[in-house]
Amino acid sequence: MNHDFGAVMLIGYGGPEAPDEIRPFLRRVAEGRPIPEERLEEVAHHYEIIGGRSPLNEYTYTQAGALEAALSEKGLSLPVYVGMRNWNPFIADTVKEMSEKGVKNAVGMIMAAHQCDASWERYQRDVEEALTSAGLNIEFVYTPPLFNHPLFIENSADRVAECIAEIPEAERGGTTILFSAHSIPTPMAESSPYVEQLTETARLISERLGHNKWRLVFQSRSGRPQDPWLEPDVCDVIHELAEEGVKNVIVQPIGFLCDHVEVLFDIGIEAKEAADEAGINLLRAKTMNDDPKFIAAMAEAVEDILNGRV
Repeated sequence: MNHDFGAVMLIGYGGPEAPDEIRPFLRRVAEGRPIPEERLEEVAHHYEIIGGRSPLNEYTYTQAGALEAALSEKGLSLPVYVGMRNWNPFIADTVKEMSEKGVKNAVGMIMAAHQCDASWERYQRDVEEALTSAGLNIEFVYTPPLFNHPLFIENSADRVAECIAEIPEAERGGTTILFSAHSIPTPMAESSPYVEQLTETARLISERLGHNKWRLVFQSRSGRPQDPWLEPDVCDVIHELAEEGVKNVIVQPIGFLCDHVEVLFDIGIEAKEAADEAGINLLRAKTMNDDPKFIAAMAEAVEDILNGRV
């Protein structure tokens, strides 16, 4: 394979950037999937509550700019593009732009730290379909997921430590950390390393913190109620912990690399309300967003591809 790379593309989920985009966006996401209409309307209301838009696109562009700058500092002058699965800028439009600029080989970075079909393979298929349908010839090499990258773990631990510092010292030892990720259908989970990778991320963060009271939980399921999805749900666990006498809980959404509705509403509002009802003090650890350590982890992953180390 020719390793004369001409660009990097961050490949993300996408999100609505204005109130009138919310429902068209959700209809696109739900196309061909057994998601009840009432669930879509419920999620649309969640977007409205957090301001009528998702910050995902904005953060992804910020991450792209920061990554481009970090690579430049390493002497690697490459443009960093953004392509989204479900909203503008669509992957198909981005690869066309890249082709028009003469890009023949590119590094693809899927903006998910843990692998399952929904978070990984679907993105790769969308890239290939976009290239095939447009008759384009761009060779993509993908960076590996960052679930156990030392800087990703260090950054995650820093975020949790910020929350621990807000808890009275005498209560810190009894605090439970809930590492949260998007629930997926059980059959999909069984055919992927998703849960294994999430568990390793949680273990590495807790080891770095020297804090062994933690659980892996799930959130934001969207399928039919009768279909099996990964459990336990974060809100159910919060109530269980209250019955066990736990006073403080830190939720870190390790399954998300920047803020969007699953972080701001499902954890920031819904889980917080569950904790208030249960009499628990809940703190939400910040997501990666554009933190310099996370950007450095991204840059190292791209550099490894450019230098043939992956």
